[in-house]
Amino acid sequence: MKPILFVDRDGTLIEEPADFQIDQYEKLRFVRGVIPAMLKLRDAGYEFVIVTNQDGLGSEAYPQAAFDGPNDLMLQVFESQGIVFREVLVDRSWPQDNAPTRKPGIGLMLPYLQDRTIDWARSAMVGDRLTDIQFADNLRIRGFQLRTEQFGGEWDWAGIAHELADAPRRAVVQRNTKETKIRVELDLDRVAEPHTATGLPFFDHMLEQIGKHGGFALDIRAEGDLHIDEHHTIEDTGLALGQALRDALGDKRGIGRYGFTLPMDETLASAALDFSGRPYFVFEGEFRRERVGDMPTELVPHFFRSLCDASGLNLHLTVHGENDHHKVEGCFKAFARALRQSIRREGTALPSTKGAL
Repeated sequence: MKPILFVDRDGTLIEEPADFQIDQYEKLRFVRGVIPAMLKLRDAGYEFVIVTNQDGLGSEAYPQAAFDGPNDLMLQVFESQGIVFREVLVDRSWPQDNAPTRKPGIGLMLPYLQDRTIDWARSAMVGDRLTDIQFADNLRIRGFQLRTEQFGGEWDWAGIAHELADAPRRAVVQRNTKETKIRVELDLDRVAEPHTATGLPFFDHMLEQIGKHGGFALDIRAEGDLHIDEHHTIEDTGLALGQALRDALGDKRGIGRYGFTLPMDETLASAALDFSGRPYFVFEGEFRRERVGDMPTELVPHFFRSLCDASGLNLHLTVHGENDHHKVEGCFKAFARALRQSIRREGTALPSTKGAL
């Protein structure tokens, strides 16, 4: 079965001019990022169908020839880049006609609704207007509204391609107690600059290492009882991050599962881990200083133990060196690099002879 991406034309594939008619070659401008995104979706198995409203097409106000020239050039450019449309469906009615074939109506879709070879669960609609989203709702498929100044929306083409082609492993965990409020959001299949705000700058710096060297998008926000001490904030952040990793990995199919020894000047840190589903933590190392920055060094192993408990992770973390700053940072970086190896998808097989992780 094949998924189909239904796409609006004006404002979605090509930029829409102020008069809403692309009736001259000079008005033809492609929306930023559309071609690389559609190539990615093509490689993921998607077919493409254009569904567009063209007010009064064929009338004196909008002659057919004025539409055909720019439209044919658009299709030729897409084809030259390897993107071919299965069909171009055009409604020519005026808005006041309330024609069933005009989006958000699905009158043009009747042949597709009878096609049993379409994977409707993966199919989607992309457009720049609310009517495109209503059209998707009427088809009972997912709708993506492109972000534009005129009509709003929150998606760009790169994000849509990532969402549909990568089947991203995401999680959002909100952990609220009387002592802390922690929110962790991550996407294991998207690279982005990490964002952290815990009220502890050095701890933020260490958490950033996990996202940066782990190779995934990570956002952590924490409010804790720092007027008492740092313990609850660091512990609960570890628990929330561990839960987010567990949720995002799901059944763990395709992951590398295991994973890093990392030198940092005189320090050598090693993180051996296994997403076995059985939490266990072993730490070998000592710190001479009570704190590095605003982070108590005794809470470094405690953070990782909390993370292991919540994620079902088996982690052996070892660090040797002279500089406690380097040793703490080495622990976080080594863990992040091991994490990067273990969460990388390599097919769909489950990495276990037991049949479950």
